[in-house]
Amino acid sequence: MITFWFAILVLAWVLYFVLEGFDFGVGVLAPFLGRDDHERAAAIRTIGPFWDGNEVWLVAAIGVTFAAFPDWYAVLLAGTYLPMVGILLLLAVRGVALEFRGKHDSPAWRRRCDRLLAGSSAGVVLLWGALLGVFVHGLALGPDGTVTGNGLGRSLSPLLTPAAGLGALAALFGAVMLGATFLALRTTGPVRRRAVALGRHGGNLGTVGLLLAGIATGSRLALVAAVLSVIAGMLARQGREGGAFTAVALGVAGAVVAVFTAHGSVVLRSTLDPMWSLTRESAAAGPAALRLITVAGVIVLPGVLAYQTWSYWVFRRRIASERVPS
Repeated sequence: MITFWFAILVLAWVLYFVLEGFDFGVGVLAPFLGRDDHERAAAIRTIGPFWDGNEVWLVAAIGVTFAAFPDWYAVLLAGTYLPMVGILLLLAVRGVALEFRGKHDSPAWRRRCDRLLAGSSAGVVLLWGALLGVFVHGLALGPDGTVTGNGLGRSLSPLLTPAAGLGALAALFGAVMLGATFLALRTTGPVRRRAVALGRHGGNLGTVGLLLAGIATGSRLALVAAVLSVIAGMLARQGREGGAFTAVALGVAGAVVAVFTAHGSVVLRSTLDPMWSLTRESAAAGPAALRLITVAGVIVLPGVLAYQTWSYWVFRRRIASERVPS
């Protein structure tokens, strides 16, 4: 049961970072790939039917962590509460920018909303990437399983490590690539052309960076990601937007899986003493609780997957970014 629910937890995080990844990427890119209000609106409309539904997977991931691995949930919240609060506030700003953009018939109002959308999307991505780096690096866990330190330093110091910085940069690159390939897949006209060009050049740049990182660290994951980046760039150059988006999504999914399985059965490494690390078994809820949430999961999760699949099928057509004569 512990292994089953850990797999469900990782799946929920994968779906969140892939699906919300292209939402964030579109939010960051819309003001740059759209040269006027019409083009920016077309880019944002591509995520209009999906973005709030994609956030369900964040609720699912946090809910599964809380129910199936309560000790892990408690330690993460205690050690990273300030960046978590920052993410929640930025998500609120993003939601307001998306919902209120069309509430006022003023180009200046929409430009402000577009800036807020881009800034909040980039901020969320950078913070999540830094936290994923913290998950790999670990926290200062003491012998009693709690995070040592007090005050602001306990929550902010983990973000000042090289792992957090690399995670933030990698997350921003992944979101931009997801956004570019999604816009290439879901738009027509000038936004699509610019998105294809960005996907092609971004794939080439990412390949070089990932190859250097893989050679320097000996990481097989970085080398596999470099191969996927090459494939994404080639497919974008050939106009095969669906394949390019799939390649980038697989790279992001693989990175998320690697983060959560980096230390085997250890879910959170102690930077003070490996013996104080948190494992799946020590962080998991009791057998009775796991059996109870299994019943709920069997009922709820298939319904969520079916609904999201149906919604993506209904809104599968491209959005025109060129001006169509009426």
